[in-house]
Amino acid sequence: MRVDGFLSHELGRAQSEAQQLEARGYDGAFSAEGPHEPFAPLLVAAEGTSRLELMTNIAVAFARSPLDLAQQANDLQLASRGRFVLGVGSQIRPHIEKRYSMPWSQPAERMRELVSAIKAIQGCWQSGDPLAFQGQFYRHTLMTPFFSPGPNPYGPPPVFVAALGPRMTRVAAEVGDGLLIHPFHSGRFVREHADPCVDAGLQTSGRDRSQFTFATTAILCTGTTSAERTVADTGVRRLLSFYGSTPAYRVVLEVHGWGELQTELNRLSKEGRWEEMAQRIPDEVVAELTIRADPDDVGACLRDRYAGLVDRISFSTPYAIAPETMGRVLASVSATDTRSR
Repeated sequence: MRVDGFLSHELGRAQSEAQQLEARGYDGAFSAEGPHEPFAPLLVAAEGTSRLELMTNIAVAFARSPLDLAQQANDLQLASRGRFVLGVGSQIRPHIEKRYSMPWSQPAERMRELVSAIKAIQGCWQSGDPLAFQGQFYRHTLMTPFFSPGPNPYGPPPVFVAALGPRMTRVAAEVGDGLLIHPFHSGRFVREHADPCVDAGLQTSGRDRSQFTFATTAILCTGTTSAERTVADTGVRRLLSFYGSTPAYRVVLEVHGWGELQTELNRLSKEGRWEEMAQRIPDEVVAELTIRADPDDVGACLRDRYAGLVDRISFSTPYAIAPETMGRVLASVSATDTRSR
């Protein structure tokens, strides 16, 4: 199992952070779309590293055109010398329409077409053949020599798609090169819902699992002292309550029969009762939706949760965690065989 670390948006620190991740044994580093766009930190990180794979996890797909994404990805693939992965996600309708002022409809079909268009554009650059992509949402039929970067010596970068629901998960496996599972999930959800959808999507596309990457971010609740564990527990409950209030993530809670918790959390969020929301998260929800363990036992917990399913893992730690503690977590993961089911 490959392990990825988070890269902050501070451009002045991106290179040194990436170098530290590489030195500590991480396999990859990812940036996320938030207050800042996710591409610039990876460009800076590429210059100071030689082994670390660099990924957007995620870039908001529907805020951009396929050509925008293809061009950004191509440039980062060049800058990183073949170490870039374009991770895209749909976001939710209110953000796309009200924050980005972009159209929203049929998100799974739109994502299928967007990824296919990216690959068609990059294929045009690689082969020199005419660009002729025409779909329901995107149309790309013009690529003159002046605007073509030409073949990328490292090949087109892989495209990973973020998904939770069954339709988007199948799309990821039908047209993408990998799946990014949102941190708000359980092992049962991955095994009983995401995995069968991936198998179905790969069957449709005529591929097997060796041609696809299953990546996930796990919410980590750990610490070396009682005080640290208390801080971690508080942080993850706040995060779980925030995610749990989102209608799009109800599907995870429903797997465990907790659908009504989403209704309650959503109501409290609209009333601005954020602290109370965190207090409504039961212990059983924390146990199922996080990796809650001592640092030295995290590897065994990952094996129990994901064995034979997940190829890449990263950690969400919504609290301050000491580098020494994270070092023990990484050592635990490295020492554990998570390949066999």
